[in-house]
Amino acid sequence: MSLSYENTDLDEVTTTYSLGDVVDVMGEVRSAIEGVIEGKRASVDLALVVLLAEGHLLVEDVPGVGKTMLAKALGRSIACSVRRVQFTPDLLPSDITGVSIFNQETRDFEFKPGGIFANIVVGDEINRASPKTQSALLESMEERQVSVDGTTYLLEAPFMVVATQNPIEMEGTYPLPEAQRDRFMARIQMGYPTPAAELDMLDSHGTSDPLAALTPVTDAATLRGLIDAVKTVYVSPAVKQYLVQVVGATRSSRELRLGASPRATLQLLRASRAHAALAGRDYVSPDDVATLGVAVLAHRVLPSTDAQLARRTVTDIIAQAISSVHLPDRR
Repeated sequence: MSLSYENTDLDEVTTTYSLGDVVDVMGEVRSAIEGVIEGKRASVDLALVVLLAEGHLLVEDVPGVGKTMLAKALGRSIACSVRRVQFTPDLLPSDITGVSIFNQETRDFEFKPGGIFANIVVGDEINRASPKTQSALLESMEERQVSVDGTTYLLEAPFMVVATQNPIEMEGTYPLPEAQRDRFMARIQMGYPTPAAELDMLDSHGTSDPLAALTPVTDAATLRGLIDAVKTVYVSPAVKQYLVQVVGATRSSRELRLGASPRATLQLLRASRAHAALAGRDYVSPDDVATLGVAVLAHRVLPSTDAQLARRTVTDIIAQAISSVHLPDRR
């Protein structure tokens, strides 16, 4: 029996913005970012997916390939609060979360917000800080709040952490704990530009900073409306079952000693909704899930000893696990 993925029984959700608005506004954001980052359409689109899905993005690659530039361009294309935190070995957890300081005039403690209090937080070289400092992000990334001295402070929506990190084999880096990696919805690797893109970069970036000319194309209020619109995208029972089987395949793989968590299942669902919305569809297809599977799951799993000895990468293992799951019938 063939199954339909299209929206036939979705409850009506009141929203100011439509999925057409999502396509139009995010198209403008994409164009703004690509004026700074050339030849990286897939990376830019994945960043937009994570933004619309209310997730966090981990950008991992060698120095100098545009990791921080992508994060800063995303922040500047939206008229919202953006803060950059430079992670270093001497960075303290209170530098991120904030600290209560005694005010001599009022004779009371005043809370001074840390770097996490912004709509978009750019965490540069996150794995150069100690594990204790890295863990200061855990509560804010999961619960969108910060607890300091017994008081809880809510973070304003939208809230997104875009963290960059260098490969762990490079000098001065600390591996991210599994709990920290699991908070990131997706991980991307920029890679080197093509010769043509690098040649264009010499012409456009050789004499000026392209970020200086980047102006916002939308604002935080609009973005909140677009995020609400994405939540109306329909996911059929067949696609949900497929999604659960894809994540389950990572847990049963003999090449992985740690499979993807239930949090990964939820975040893959949200990312798939955003991916479909960017494509102008009001329903999620299995292709949305399969396309995002590696980016959403690969950084959360750990290879087995045998897989490491065989020089199998987690990217290859996840891709094979996805291909092993039978696609639902199409209408």
